[in-house]
Amino acid sequence: MRQLQSLLVFLAAILTFARASSDYHEQLVLRPLQPSLLLASFNFQSNTTWASFEQQNFRYFPRSLGQILQHANTRELHLRFSLGQWDAENWGARPWKGAREGGTGVELWAWVEAETDEEADGRWLTLTNALSGLFCASLNFIDSTRTTRPVLSFQPSGYHTNSTASKLHLLHGTLPREVVCTENLTPFLKLLPCKGKAGISSLLDGHKLFDASWQSMSLDVTPICRSGSEDCQLQITQTTDMVLDIQRSKRPRDNPIPRPIPSEELKCDTSKPYNSFDTCYPLDISAQEEEWSLSQIFGHTMKGSCPLAENESYPVCINVPHARDIYTSGAREHKDESGYMRCFELTPQEDFEMILPPQDLSERAPLEQPLLYAERSFIGYGQERGGVQAILTNPSPTDAVDFVYMESLPWFMKLYLHTLKAKINGNSEDVIQEMYYRPALDRKRGTQLEVRILIPANSTVVLTYDFEKAILRYTEYPPDANRGFDIAPAVITIGNVSIRTTSLLLPLPTPDFSMPYNVIILTSTIMALAFGSIFNLLVRRFVAADEAEKWDVRALRLIIKGAISRFARRFMKKTTKKD
Repeated sequence: MRQLQSLLVFLAAILTFARASSDYHEQLVLRPLQPSLLLASFNFQSNTTWASFEQQNFRYFPRSLGQILQHANTRELHLRFSLGQWDAENWGARPWKGAREGGTGVELWAWVEAETDEEADGRWLTLTNALSGLFCASLNFIDSTRTTRPVLSFQPSGYHTNSTASKLHLLHGTLPREVVCTENLTPFLKLLPCKGKAGISSLLDGHKLFDASWQSMSLDVTPICRSGSEDCQLQITQTTDMVLDIQRSKRPRDNPIPRPIPSEELKCDTSKPYNSFDTCYPLDISAQEEEWSLSQIFGHTMKGSCPLAENESYPVCINVPHARDIYTSGAREHKDESGYMRCFELTPQEDFEMILPPQDLSERAPLEQPLLYAERSFIGYGQERGGVQAILTNPSPTDAVDFVYMESLPWFMKLYLHTLKAKINGNSEDVIQEMYYRPALDRKRGTQLEVRILIPANSTVVLTYDFEKAILRYTEYPPDANRGFDIAPAVITIGNVSIRTTSLLLPLPTPDFSMPYNVIILTSTIMALAFGSIFNLLVRRFVAADEAEKWDVRALRLIIKGAISRFARRFMKKTTKKD
């Protein structure tokens, strides 16, 4: 723990120095994970004074986003794009303590200044529609049914005066069904001063980012003020975190299809009793011992440093033991006192490359233990009712954990509050300290549930509740209705630490959408038969056989023969003219 505290102090000192010396700061922190994985955390930070912001002098702050915030009277903004699931048991605590992580899909919350709730709702609608166009996302679908007003969760992270704070309205919305893709990464990069052309942002590539096992893009806009000073600033922080598979990332682009490794190149665990020339158990090679380089992981070397971050000290850091061999080009290395963090000072206008050769190490960088382990799943069966079970475990042997558990459920998932139960270590005990519940209204708003829970040391709490499934109108089902409906992850807040559970897939009673087409086809067939029969009866003229006109067969033959002869003569004339 002392080593981890020293590491945090060291990184805080670097960030403080960078903020004091420049209005733009960027940093990349690499951390190997188990097994054969690499966590890459990109952090970009820009500052502008509040007076300059009000005067439309944005400097490093992106003008496109600044004008949206001004038009919607938004004082603080937090936007998240996330995919995948964080494996806390193998990867440890979340990066940035989960504060810059969102639930699966898109998550947005903001503090909007308004006099009334109706005015705040109007500005929230303006904000979501504008951000939808800016980031090429479906944020315009965050309507009243997907919007909540948290009471116990989400405290402001910026500075707000007393006069402003009294008029702020917190609104929160999620889109768990949203698929994050390159269309969201491109506008994200355009907000940066160097726009992915130089510095650490040049390593961000859609092929690598969206091939990751877990990835998150975040954008935070907060007002900050120094203590005892009226010089307030507006700060924008952009963060991209991804967990890359080293073996998959090293695959060349011209050979994207994985092929079997030749038998002579297999690395087998020879300690297994069944190991032989035709039987191999893969050897577990740690990411701290495996060979890799920046160009192999990200596809190319880092294109120097961003010239706008002039006084940047150490833009690239890696968390590995100091005994690990690292070869670099275009940089000077600095090692901290913790024994695990190594940072590099880049040479301007020179590409940076970092190579880690294969090495057998007995020492590994420690993983920080999370404050809480959280799991959530559906229980029950049937198409009418169901239940949700959340398993919350406190791994600390000495300290209790006080946190807020928040659920944002859609209106068609009707929660029965009287079925809410919390059992600690299998026994029913009073662990719920406080609760806020806002029931759903059909097609107007969803269910909001916030529960404050205290878990003793080394204990597990199982939180369960029942719900009823509603039947939707056939126009409210998506095209892939049989897939199910995505339920937003639960948000767990422990002070300044945030944890998101996994999203859930809810199956609803689904009608047979082929029936309307079957009815249309059957009805059309019957109408055609009826219309044809009636039309024939009205139009057709019935006569006797002896009254019918008889054709002269000989005359008909002469007519056909004459037509054939005329056609042959015309054809012969055209052929003669061409010759």
